[in-house]
Amino acid sequence: MLLLPHHALRQMVQHNVAKVFGSGGERINLDTPLGDQGLFGQQSMAWRVHQDFTSMMTGGIAALLLQMLHPAALAGIWDHSRFREDRSGRLRRTAQFIAGTTYGATAEAERLIAHVRVVHDRVEGELPDGTHYRASDPQLLRWVHVAEVYCFLTAYRRYRSPIVSLREQNRYYGEMAGLAERLGAAPVPRTGAQVREYLSAMRPQLRSDERTREIVSLLAEPTPGLLNAPFSKVAIDAAIDLLPPWAARMHGFELGPGRHVTRAQLAGMGLLMRWALDGGAASRAERRVSQA
Repeated sequence: MLLLPHHALRQMVQHNVAKVFGSGGERINLDTPLGDQGLFGQQSMAWRVHQDFTSMMTGGIAALLLQMLHPAALAGIWDHSRFREDRSGRLRRTAQFIAGTTYGATAEAERLIAHVRVVHDRVEGELPDGTHYRASDPQLLRWVHVAEVYCFLTAYRRYRSPIVSLREQNRYYGEMAGLAERLGAAPVPRTGAQVREYLSAMRPQLRSDERTREIVSLLAEPTPGLLNAPFSKVAIDAAIDLLPPWAARMHGFELGPGRHVTRAQLAGMGLLMRWALDGGAASRAERRVSQA
């Protein structure tokens, strides 16, 4: 087995992550103006939770799986995205938006929010039953938001910091609710109890059909460039394991005893990622704030 020097291994990991989750030409400004805390600030739960690449990547995949159980969210992906040609595109755009709005200065975060609102205003269509949908619908935005923050925090607690108090969990949900409201979502759950109640109340509206299964089958294929196929598969299996059990059943996933192996594997990969990526966007933002 070929063993790479530490610096070569670090460069390989950084290159592969940038290839999959890089900006594709758009540079998100995390470096100026000096001293600007952004929307959340250095002491926020958002800065803390969003700092860990592995849990955010896994949580992002889980969020997409949960989101697409909503017929209108699925239709937006099916009708208005290039998911078949660019499977990592939605994850990449979500990662860029979260990094920019969490760690960017105020003006940069507001620019990204305004851009997403413009995109949402153009996305609309009809469901198979003839019902009209639009991405800017406040209730649909609420569903997409809750699926994301629930999965992000669940992944963080499982793979980065198991001990997160109820007060800290509620603070995270409250901070992120403010971002969702800026995007047009309403009304937005602001505590863990409200998030769980909302997810339970939404279950009768959720569906899984042939289109859902086709997108899931594409998502389940290993992502080219993400280190290698085994890493990608472990990340997908770990994302499935993050879903509420009822959501996993709707997708037809079986959560057997192998999930414990998956959790151990992803935890090990998280150690590698934290060593190789050295803080990423959070480190850049911390330098910006400290140089005021």
